[in-house]
Amino acid sequence: MPKIAIVTDTNASLPLDIAEKHNIIRVPIHIQFGERTFITGRDIDDAKLFQIIDAENVMPTTAAPSPNAFKEAFQRIFDDDADEIICICCSSKVSATYNAALMAKDMFPNRDISVVDSLQLCLAEGFQVLHAVKAAERGVKKEEILNQIKDLQTRIHVYGALPTLKYLAMGGRMGKLAAGFGNTLEIKPILTSRDGKLELLEKVRTWRKARERLIDLAAACTDGKTILDLGLIHVNNEEGVAQLHTMLAEKIHLPDSAITAEFTPGLSVHTGSGVIGFVLITN
Repeated sequence: MPKIAIVTDTNASLPLDIAEKHNIIRVPIHIQFGERTFITGRDIDDAKLFQIIDAENVMPTTAAPSPNAFKEAFQRIFDDDADEIICICCSSKVSATYNAALMAKDMFPNRDISVVDSLQLCLAEGFQVLHAVKAAERGVKKEEILNQIKDLQTRIHVYGALPTLKYLAMGGRMGKLAAGFGNTLEIKPILTSRDGKLELLEKVRTWRKARERLIDLAAACTDGKTILDLGLIHVNNEEGVAQLHTMLAEKIHLPDSAITAEFTPGLSVHTGSGVIGFVLITN
C-alpha cells in the first residue's frame, strides 16, 4: 500500500503536538522586521510578535516559504520512504505559498506529489490537513482523499472578531484617524473567510456585541446541520476564546472536543492582538 505523507504550511495554525502526532510537515512562514527574519514555529509566536510590534511601534512583513523550502521538505519525506505526498497550502488568493509548492513539485518530475490550494487560512486550512492525514492513516487512496478535501472545502465556516483597530492602522489597512475614531466609538470588525480571503463582514459597537454577533453567526450557519469539527482561534487571548467557547456551547450543540490554536504570526500580523474566532465544519 502506498505511504502517503502530508505537508502544509504554518498558516494552517496546527498546534505542534497535533502535527507531531500525525507526522505532518509544516513549512514555515517567515516574519521580517527590517533586516531581522524570524521563522514561525521556531523562533517566533504570536506573543513574541506583538511584544516586538508594541515595543518598536512597527509592523513587520511576511514572506511565503521559498520553493526550495518545499523542495527540502519533499526530499526529506521521500528519503523517509514515502511513496506519495499531498501538500495542502494556505489560500493562493492571499499568499505565494501555493505557487512555491507547485514550483517545488516540478523539481520532482518522477515523483507523485499533489499540491492543493486550501482556499482557506488558519484552522480552516488545518482541518483539511487533519482530514487528509487521518484518511491516509486509514489507508484511503490519494485520489479519494483529494476528492474528500474538495467536498470538505464547501462545509467550512470561519468567523472572528477584532477588539481593536490599532494594528489595522499600523499596518496601513486603515487610516490612523479613522482607526482612532473607530476605537473611540468602540467599533469592532467582524471577519469571515470568503472566496479564499479573510474579509470584513460587518462592524458592530462594543466587544460584548461583537461576541454575541459571533454566536448568532455560528447559529445561522449551522442551523439544521451537525457540527463535525470545531476549532477555536485567537491571538494572545486564551481567556477570551475560552469564553467564546462557553457562549457557543450555551447556544448550539458542539462536538465533545475542540482544537484551540494560535492564529500564528503569518496571519495575526494582518489582524492584530486580541482576536478571537472559530472554524466550524458541518455535515
